[in-house]
Amino acid sequence: MPKREIDILVISDIHLGTYGCHAKELLKYLKSVNPKILILNGDIIDIWQFSKSYFPEAHTKVIRKILKFVTDGTPVYYLTGNHDEMLRKFTDFNMGGLQLLNKLVLDVDGAKVWFFHGDIFDVTMQHSKWLAKLGAVGYDTLILINSFVNWCLVKMGRKKYSFSQKIKASVKEAVKFINQFEETAADLAIEKNYQYVICGHIHHAEMRNIQNEKGQVTYLNSGDWVESLTSLEYHHGNWSIYKYDGAAYTEKEEDEFEDTQSKMDIKELFKKFTQSVA
Repeated sequence: MPKREIDILVISDIHLGTYGCHAKELLKYLKSVNPKILILNGDIIDIWQFSKSYFPEAHTKVIRKILKFVTDGTPVYYLTGNHDEMLRKFTDFNMGGLQLLNKLVLDVDGAKVWFFHGDIFDVTMQHSKWLAKLGAVGYDTLILINSFVNWCLVKMGRKKYSFSQKIKASVKEAVKFINQFEETAADLAIEKNYQYVICGHIHHAEMRNIQNEKGQVTYLNSGDWVESLTSLEYHHGNWSIYKYDGAAYTEKEEDEFEDTQSKMDIKELFKKFTQSVA
């Protein structure tokens, strides 16, 4: 099956190292595309909860696949988020085709596109980080319970159900927060004369034009790979939201990672990284 060509691929909020991460699905998707540029827009590795030593092989394979893009010559930009904020002290690290940054501005077919994770807009992150981390643990627990419930629903021939997405859609304050987040990002982008602003963080894939008294901008969000399983794709001059569909991946694909460097385990990877930036 030929790989789909994409000019720019944006993925965020994978949360490798948590029970909610859909690493197997993400790996299938990454194997099916051939991006010219890959942008990882924060919360790729969930360092907040990494201490619980949960890191299955599928999670490691996602990292190997990202490294495979690098070794194949694809520019990869890793933009830090709040769950992998430990990496922010290594900002501007460059290892071949892999660059570690806090934000990124690209000229895409004559338009200025501003990429950043978006946690700077989160008041909880700014003033009560301990509360945000507690919330992250609670969210991961909710996802774990939700996974069990969905397993039971599938066995009974019923559709899967998302607890947190239902909460986001029904709780007034959650809807209000999402709207404020999007409008704040748009206001800043308009002030900086950018035509597009692309974020992650809120696990809500979106693409819409936002206007204020100073101008307008196209706001995009890549969603996440915990619940919505979405990404942003740019090809032939157009942005679109990709939504994972398991039915599109019927054939079992062979593992393509043969080189020794790709086979390093996760601890060795972190050791190599810290030695490189020391």
